[in-house]
Amino acid sequence: MYKDFYQFKELPFNTTADPGFFFPSSQHEEAFNHLVYGIRSRRGIVVITGEVGTGKTTLCRTLLNRLDKSIKTALILNPNFSDLQLLQMIVNDLGISYVKKTKLDLVGAISLFLIDESVQGHNVAVIIDESQGLNVRQLEQIRLLSNLETEKEKLLQIILVGQPELGDKLKSPMLRQLTQRVSVHYHIHPLKKEEIAQYINHRLKVARANPKLHFTEQAIEVIYAYSKGTPRIINIICDRALLAGFAKEAFTIDHHLIEQSAKEAQFTYEYH
Repeated sequence: MYKDFYQFKELPFNTTADPGFFFPSSQHEEAFNHLVYGIRSRRGIVVITGEVGTGKTTLCRTLLNRLDKSIKTALILNPNFSDLQLLQMIVNDLGISYVKKTKLDLVGAISLFLIDESVQGHNVAVIIDESQGLNVRQLEQIRLLSNLETEKEKLLQIILVGQPELGDKLKSPMLRQLTQRVSVHYHIHPLKKEEIAQYINHRLKVARANPKLHFTEQAIEVIYAYSKGTPRIINIICDRALLAGFAKEAFTIDHHLIEQSAKEAQFTYEYH
């Protein structure tokens, strides 16, 4: 409804994981660099954790868009399947052809694929989002895949991305062999208070907003009070505020509109 009024090319505060809106905060930029380092240096297993709504999936999609073509990738968004089905998803996403569907056959197909890619000077990375949902058997399967290597380097780079529960799960004695293979572990925190305005202005710029549209300093303060820097909550509040601003034909989004929008979304100061 407000898209034409504010002259947006696209809606700036959707909650979808759109890499076109990736904001390189200090946290996200560092997480991105850890991912690139882990893949390019063939470190094996990399773990990225963060609270709900901190932009982990957007980070994954941004990574996929920026890796060069010599790195073959698979992105598993919902690993809530059996360990056999997880293997099938990895094989399918990497475009590996296989005949039988047994676990042994799938691992064999992956192994041959990795060796062939390595001979060509290529690298292969599998990114598994929402990894906190993986069970012990699936995680053990991932550990076995991480064992595929030459004398000098890992053939498969595995990126586990998930909520903080993933880090807790990896502390289990049952998974100590997997944990020992984690070479990089980075936790994404919410945006800092001073980054909120930068984040909002970044998204408005990408969406090509009318230059007259702006959020007041006090509005930014209130957004931080409700969101504590969580990007998804910022998006929800700002989206509602723009709708309220459109209803009033306002190009200045002030703290009153933010308060109204946050309460409509049932956020409180005690949200965190």
